[in-house]
Amino acid sequence: MFEIIRYSSAREKEWNAFVSKSKNATFLFDRSYMDYHSDRFCDSSLMFYQNGKLYAVMPANIDGKTLYSHQGLSYGGLLMTEKCTAAGVLALFTELCEWLKTAGIEKVIYKAIPSIYCKCPSEEDLYALFRNGATLVARGISSTISLACQLKWRQNRRTALNKAKETGISVAESNDIRGFWNILESNLRQNHNVAPVHSADEMILLKNRFPDNIKLMAAFDKSGKMVGGILLYVTKHVTHSQYISASEEGKRDGAIDAIMDDILHLDDTPYFDFGISTEQGGRFLNESLIFQKEGFGGRGVCYDIYEMNV
Repeated sequence: MFEIIRYSSAREKEWNAFVSKSKNATFLFDRSYMDYHSDRFCDSSLMFYQNGKLYAVMPANIDGKTLYSHQGLSYGGLLMTEKCTAAGVLALFTELCEWLKTAGIEKVIYKAIPSIYCKCPSEEDLYALFRNGATLVARGISSTISLACQLKWRQNRRTALNKAKETGISVAESNDIRGFWNILESNLRQNHNVAPVHSADEMILLKNRFPDNIKLMAAFDKSGKMVGGILLYVTKHVTHSQYISASEEGKRDGAIDAIMDDILHLDDTPYFDFGISTEQGGRFLNESLIFQKEGFGGRGVCYDIYEMNV
């Protein structure tokens, strides 16, 4: 039997302590990250207790009669420790469905955590979803580099890297988030007529809260002007490129190639993940975008979303 409790700020320390020892959590589930955009979502994160001890937690928000896990995050389902078992998680889901029915919730949209982020096998939730009739409703494909098994860069990427070396592009970690955001916003506005998901102020706030997890690697020309950057989310097992952008000069001179070369030579996490290259729930593949990522040796990892009626 499980006791299911909605998260409240009074349980912040308990939540964060659990996240820190979870087998499949990252810093994105720390409340200091999750709550920066609490005004945008009706948080309904859940905590599951067994015999008075916290067994699992689920970042979540509610919209109407649907529970999402979690609309403000790229991934995030049930967070577990090594003590969670297949039978235990299956029982948890059974009781969760009954609890949600009582709360007037009719369905769950569940963002599974890609396996590369987990420190050990953690797919008990996927089995429980299957047993409860969940269906796969969206699948994005990301491009991921295994640092232990790096593929050779395509010729166009190697040529661009040589161009960066010839023109004197240098790479260094930078705290100039606003300088990078000027490049990023200009590119997104001109090419896609959109803005970044995060504002510069939000990213500065988050970087200050998580200085070891959020890093900007930037490229500079001979004069010291920033011409490109990759904003990284660094977890124990994955270095993820949250934002990548270069100025026209940076694109011409191979700035991103120089940064990637630097990252892949210095990174000590098992995986480098570019993020998805799909739209419309995975039904449209941006072939030019994924071609660029695959040029660095990235290959497919899926980001899956399930729907479960309760």
